[in-house]
Amino acid sequence: MQRLMLDGPGALRWEDCPEPVLDSPDQALVRPIALATCDIDPAVLQGRFPLPGPYAFGHEGVAEVVAVGDDVRTVRPGDTVVVPFQISCGACPACLRGRTGNCTAHPLMSTFGLGSMGGLNWGGLWADLALIPHADAMLVPVPAGVDPAAVASASDNIPDGFRAVAPQLAADPGVEVLILGGPAAASIGLYATGLAVALGASRTVYLDTDPERLAIAAKFGAEVIEGKPDTRVGRFPITVEAAGGAKALIAAVNATANDGWCTSVSVQAKDVALPMLAMYSRCCTFHTGRAHVRPAVPRILDLVATGRFDPSIVTTSVVPWSDSIDALLEGPTKLVAVRA
Repeated sequence: MQRLMLDGPGALRWEDCPEPVLDSPDQALVRPIALATCDIDPAVLQGRFPLPGPYAFGHEGVAEVVAVGDDVRTVRPGDTVVVPFQISCGACPACLRGRTGNCTAHPLMSTFGLGSMGGLNWGGLWADLALIPHADAMLVPVPAGVDPAAVASASDNIPDGFRAVAPQLAADPGVEVLILGGPAAASIGLYATGLAVALGASRTVYLDTDPERLAIAAKFGAEVIEGKPDTRVGRFPITVEAAGGAKALIAAVNATANDGWCTSVSVQAKDVALPMLAMYSRCCTFHTGRAHVRPAVPRILDLVATGRFDPSIVTTSVVPWSDSIDALLEGPTKLVAVRA
């Protein structure tokens, strides 16, 4: 079989390798059919995020189940499934609490397709076949009628946007939301925007400088404002920082209202001095870190299946599987490669 390998910035190649085989009764073999780029992928390919190769590439996608172990009960060959990018057993204390990104059955940050950061032995999803451990715990069937290409990022980036707005809107229904968009977490910020609208925010404001991203946010029904992340547009009960950098992070905190919640979904490579006294005075809750993806996937698929949320609005390029390398090197906001 073939798999896509990343050797370094701007360097991708197809590699022949042995097919994976089932060696545990709880495993499944899947054939990826719609693979998406994560927001970190363009940064790695352009040398802006240090993740050395070579490693098997790809960690967001939908697949067809090819074979299952004897103990697998929730999926069967022929099913179309979302493959969460984080490896989770479903049975450890962390998984039982919904903290599947910190599964204690495997080394911390075990993921598909992120090289040394996620453990090299899990392989990548941009391949003819992928081996899924803990198939019952990990794989989520895609509802009938939902286009696999539309939910290819349900593995990672859509849940990342979901966690930034959904719990807070559940606690305070109908409040206003501000998303500071930008290149660092481009699609996550846009998914958060669409989800805020879908989940009933009374006002969803998207602030960015990029015309393409502003147009996408407007398609979701958000109020779009062109401006830098530190442009003052008021204070909001829920703020999301997706722009990257210290200025945007501080701006998001400063835009958070009394008793508000600020989530940073970008990866801050350097330490940032937060305005702690102001945060204390306003009772600001700040959260950053990796999303725990698996518990959010069924809720996202339900929103898509019922027509409340259309993640395909964020997709800027859909290409055949055979064109993957050229398309990846072009670096679109959200690329989906589809296998016939």
